[in-house]
Amino acid sequence: MKIFIKNMVCGRCISAVSSIFNDFGIGIQSIQLGEVETESDILDHDMRSIETELEKTGFERIKDSSHQLVEKIKNLIITKISELDIDEDFLLSEFLASKIHKDYSSLSKTFSQNENITLEQFFILQKIEKVKELLLYNEFTLTEIAGKLGYKSVQHLSSQFRNSTGFTPTEFKKLKVHNRKPLDSF
Repeated sequence: MKIFIKNMVCGRCISAVSSIFNDFGIGIQSIQLGEVETESDILDHDMRSIETELEKTGFERIKDSSHQLVEKIKNLIITKISELDIDEDFLLSEFLASKIHKDYSSLSKTFSQNENITLEQFFILQKIEKVKELLLYNEFTLTEIAGKLGYKSVQHLSSQFRNSTGFTPTEFKKLKVHNRKPLDSF
């Protein structure tokens, strides 16, 4: 049985969701961001209990297909960005269409209708959140960050960063309070 779950954005999320299913004695065949496949069907009573536990931990079961698709898109984007290996010729439209096997225009329309933001805006916001994280870790220079996230130049990254946050990357690093949004808040 496939169960789709909202707000799974990292390895710790997979571990937390896996733990919930294990606590209920539900065998998991496979688990990945946004999706759990169980070894057998789950009784309605048990499913309601699992849903309650998921909600207590910040997750939510997704029942309708359009929300499942949106969550799948989000997880693909978040995973791609976290790999820090985006080529400067990367095309979000080709990436998503090839991964989901659907026309990009229909993916974009479904996403926008459900999230009130375009796919491209979501992608940019996620990249900016990753830039903030990398700036705080201080492991990479701005030039290295730009290269890892597919920006053609540091100026392009800085421009998007300023448009999104109101600060230059350098100003952001100097701030005492770093306003980062959790990945599941978009």
